[in-house]
Amino acid sequence: MDSLVVIIYLAAMVGFGIWGRFKAKNQDDFLVAGRRLGGLLYTGTMSAVVLGGASTIGGVGLGYTAGLSGMWLVLSIGLGIIALSLLFAPRIQKLEIYTVSQMLELRYGKGSRFISGAIMTAYGLMISTTSTVAYATVFHALFDLNKFWSVLIGGGIVILYSMLGGMWSITLTDFVQFLIQTVGIFLIMLPIVLSKSGGLGDLFASLPASQTSPVGIGWQAVLGYILIYTLGLLIGQDIWQRVFTARSPGVARWGGFSAGVYCLLYAAAGALIGMAATKIVPGIEVPDDVFVAVVDASMSPVLAGLVLAAALAAMMSTASGSLMAASTVCRQDIVEPILARTDMTSVDGSGAGNAASVGTDPADGVGSVDGSGGATSASASGAKSTLVKSLVRETGDEIRDSRIYLIGLGIVTLVLAMIMPSVVEALTVAYNLLVAGLFIPILGGLVFKRGTIVGVMAGMILGAVTTVVVMIVSGIYAESAIYLGLIASLLGYLIGSFVSKPTSPEIIAAWKERLNR
Repeated sequence: MDSLVVIIYLAAMVGFGIWGRFKAKNQDDFLVAGRRLGGLLYTGTMSAVVLGGASTIGGVGLGYTAGLSGMWLVLSIGLGIIALSLLFAPRIQKLEIYTVSQMLELRYGKGSRFISGAIMTAYGLMISTTSTVAYATVFHALFDLNKFWSVLIGGGIVILYSMLGGMWSITLTDFVQFLIQTVGIFLIMLPIVLSKSGGLGDLFASLPASQTSPVGIGWQAVLGYILIYTLGLLIGQDIWQRVFTARSPGVARWGGFSAGVYCLLYAAAGALIGMAATKIVPGIEVPDDVFVAVVDASMSPVLAGLVLAAALAAMMSTASGSLMAASTVCRQDIVEPILARTDMTSVDGSGAGNAASVGTDPADGVGSVDGSGGATSASASGAKSTLVKSLVRETGDEIRDSRIYLIGLGIVTLVLAMIMPSVVEALTVAYNLLVAGLFIPILGGLVFKRGTIVGVMAGMILGAVTTVVVMIVSGIYAESAIYLGLIASLLGYLIGSFVSKPTSPEIIAAWKERLNR
């Protein structure tokens, strides 16, 4: 019976994907849901994309091993969403772009887009891969499939509904997944396991103080979670791409704030479920096995199916959002700028490479910065603009091309999920590189007027290299990797910015024009 419930859920996801296909009529629809999501849809989809397998399966496992303080991983995610929504989301929403890398190019000028795009693409692929592995384990438990078929079938469904309607399909499925998560975790699983463990009062009375303390894991571990996940949530492409879907700055601010509060409640629920599981299914050695074990031990088949569907919903929403983010960045920031520059060089015959970057401005397909570093959004000639537009569209239908990129990277994700020996290590590397390489340049672009492209490049390179070296020397899980990486990035960004010429007034003027729309 539990398997039947999950099958019905998966069929519904494909159905919503087909529905989204009819709503995706242009590039904006496919990549950012037409930039017209209201508060309810926005809150649900933002919550769904950040609460994945690590937040659900991992959050319960941490509650099992660390007690109440196991909530800090998901709590850090919620704090990141709240900070992003209150401090930066309204400004980000006004930019009307597709990627984080395009924001760097708008703010600083040309030069950083390829490197930042490569980091973001790798980050998106790793997040999608870990989520794929997570829901493949549920498929294995439910249907007794081996890893190959579990990954192929589960991943194939995610790729299918994501490909059909892009962000519209993902938005519709994510909102349904958000509802299923809410019912499954808060209304079914939490009250049942608390009741089975004797109630909240008896549970806290029976556990040692280290298990009931909100900081039982220690302040150093808490700080590590905040540095990696809170800062990572501030700059992740998968999160920013959801901000771009909001129909107004107000929706981006308050809808995101609501999603952040929901994450805080989700963190507490996961920790409490894990704590209750210590009494229901004691002695489990692998924390990630706790979720399924406590479901099997405490629920009827129908309720178990609903809760497992909730877990799948969490994992699949994160996988689809991260896959969309990776494919968007790969196309917009890596491949198309290179192709456009090559095409423009061939057209003028000069070999100077004076083409505008393509894809920065979704309104007209023309980059806001030209090859010389000057702003072109307001001053480029009509002929050049028309030429770039024609070159972009020579590749064919934009939605079709976006689908090709999504399918291609989706296949890469499936391969990685099948062969990767330790996805946890890969996820740690991805987050460390993301935060150490991009946090300072992105934050600086939003709050520091003196930042320059030289500072950005120095910050990205020094932060990323330092983090990699520390992980090689001290181990992937060394907390010093993120500390030293951030310090190196900050020093590189500040020194590079102060020793170089200020960003040209034309670029700053174009940047301010975007923010004041």
